[in-house]
Amino acid sequence: MQKKISDLRRLLFAVIVVEALLLFFFRVGLEKGILSATIILIIQGIMFVYLTDRIETLTHEQASGITEALGDSARDAFLFGMTGMIMYDDDYVITWMSELFEQRGIDRIGSKVLSWLPEVDPLISGSSDSVQVQLDDRIYSICRREDEPVLIFRDITEEHNAVLSYEEGRPVIGIAVLDNYDESTQYEDDATVANINLAVRTPLTDYCADHGIMLKRISNSRYYMVLNEKIFSDLAADHFSIINTIRKAAQKQDISITLSLSFARGTSSLTELDEMAVRLIDLAQSRGGDQAVVQIAGEDVKFFGGSTEAAEKRSRVRVRVMANSLRELITRSSNVIICGHRNMDFDCVGAAIGVARFASALHKQVCIIGKTGGIEEKLSAVLKENEEELKREVRFVTENEAINQLQENTLTVMVDHHNSKQSNGSRLLESAKKIVIIDHHRRSTDMGVQPILVYIEAGASSTCELITELTPYISSRVEFSQLDANIMLAGMMIDTNRFHTRTGSRTFEAASALRKLGADPMEVDEYLKDTYDEFTVKASCMAVAKRHDHGILTVPYKERPLSRSVMSQVADRLLSIQDVEAVFVIADNTEGETSISARSNGSINVQIIMEAMNGGGHMTAAAMQRKRCSIDELEAELLEQIDIYFKEVNHESDSEE
Repeated sequence: MQKKISDLRRLLFAVIVVEALLLFFFRVGLEKGILSATIILIIQGIMFVYLTDRIETLTHEQASGITEALGDSARDAFLFGMTGMIMYDDDYVITWMSELFEQRGIDRIGSKVLSWLPEVDPLISGSSDSVQVQLDDRIYSICRREDEPVLIFRDITEEHNAVLSYEEGRPVIGIAVLDNYDESTQYEDDATVANINLAVRTPLTDYCADHGIMLKRISNSRYYMVLNEKIFSDLAADHFSIINTIRKAAQKQDISITLSLSFARGTSSLTELDEMAVRLIDLAQSRGGDQAVVQIAGEDVKFFGGSTEAAEKRSRVRVRVMANSLRELITRSSNVIICGHRNMDFDCVGAAIGVARFASALHKQVCIIGKTGGIEEKLSAVLKENEEELKREVRFVTENEAINQLQENTLTVMVDHHNSKQSNGSRLLESAKKIVIIDHHRRSTDMGVQPILVYIEAGASSTCELITELTPYISSRVEFSQLDANIMLAGMMIDTNRFHTRTGSRTFEAASALRKLGADPMEVDEYLKDTYDEFTVKASCMAVAKRHDHGILTVPYKERPLSRSVMSQVADRLLSIQDVEAVFVIADNTEGETSISARSNGSINVQIIMEAMNGGGHMTAAAMQRKRCSIDELEAELLEQIDIYFKEVNHESDSEE
């Protein structure tokens, strides 16, 4: 409005100047009497000044007189409702502000709207209906009248604070478990147990007391926690530092106790929160413990920590209980179908053969899905070489053939995997009624099936180790051929990198049992030898390795697709180089995907890095696959996740200090 008035003033002034020049021309140049015209000109000048001043006065009165037009009651209503308005011109310069702003000491008349409040740009451009801004200590919701240069402010500070208070006060249920506590204390004297309790229990109780968490011990190693969202946000900002505190305290006592935490959020139903917390703590422990597992109702599970390898903690009693449950399920079934993961390896096939022997010993028809989903190259050569012997002892079928054998009372056993998306019998699993899972990988959040028995032991070296331990408790009639024992031993050797990683005392006991069953280490070694072509491929792959900080090697190989087994073997080989802490081999695989195979010596948790890229695995061995994509882009994403991982590690180290 002010600009229009200024333009009008300039225009009228220009007209008067032109008229004056014309009068001068007539008076001097043409010598005409122009008294009357001069009088008119003077009158026009006076009228110009009067009219422009009057327009400005009226404009000011229009702005300041809105209150008078609406009346004191309307003004009071606007103030009571904490609502204000501003008007602006075509240049977005503020021309008027209501009494609310005057009352609060805010005067921006003459300023541009976007210079004062850049947050309202989406509002003025029409891309948003309303925005929120903070002025001083107040929160305002701003909307704009369509096609009108008016912004309406509504003070929502009280509402905002009420919502924030409600959100921060929502209940959170947590469970804390001291992993391996019973195993670490069962044979110790009272004095030693007291020292252990002081070392690991006191920091936990102090931590909860400092943060205002209600902590209730419900068993020797299990605690129940009640807190709210505000307290939980403080714990998350602290990166659950108590996990590292307990681990360090236990290490000083020379014990392997760690802390697992679960937190259930996002609903006001205490029953639902309790069920979620129990389920999450089971998930945390099945993944090896030493981590926090968090879930908001209806959303994906998130993991924090998990920086130590899963320890052996399954007892003989647990093995016996699992064996009895499995035997009973097989006995009550009409037949047994065994499925493995896609691109089956020695551990997968060895475990499948072991379960098939269980079913045969219990006089049940059994088949293994082995003609769908692919088989690893070296294993395929072994199976082909011993095809005649295998035909007499094991029946391999396609997924369609297995589906044709599926009955209401069929028992389906998933070995060496627990996610239906990874299975070579995924369509079968959609219809199966009774499913058992036997696996040694850290448990993921979504299995895709509803199993009636789950035996997942992340502390085990391989699934073949688990099957070997179950054998004595299934039946005395279970028999393994030398070929069976060789394949199972090969599975253990590959998954432990020839007993270098993820190897515990139970691993050697299982290997010893297989040796007694006829396994020949020399023959197994022949299974695992490279061909000359494999050797040259691995050499060319290792030649493109890149070295990064923290002792990390990345191997972006683009020459040809590689099998997953070759990728993992290249990673294992490079890991043997001095000062190399972790290796990531990136290549297109033979299944039409782009993959990363990750290996670590234990100082870097490659599982966390791979899980951040929708993969998974163990602390020292993990992988991920996705649809065929650029290897360079995948490497860049990997390096970004590695940076994030080390930022988290450094933060944990700083918090410990």
